Amino acid sequence: MAQTNNSGKNNEIRYLNPPTVEVRKKKYCRFKKAGIKYVDYKDPEFLKKFLNEQGKILPRRITGTSLKFQRKVALAVKRARSIALLPYVTDLLK
Repeated sequence: MAQTNNSGKNNEIRYLNPPTVEVRKKKYCRFKKAGIKYVDYKDPEFLKKFLNEQGKILPRRITGTSLKFQRKVALAVKRARSIALLPYVTDLLK
């Protein structure tokens, strides 16, 4: 039932487009799915998938990586940085 205020206008909420409900895909650990046992620190192109544009390591909640492999990824990124395969800080990495 529509309510009216003093000026006689309807107070119903109307949308131009119907509100959409976001359906999120299930996150998965790409290492477990692919059967990867070792994260190679000498492969910077693979490690860039786990970094943002500034060169920071992305958290598990964004990548979906399991705890075990997130630790291995973090260690591999740090090793790659120390031998100058990856930058510590950058503006536009990707």
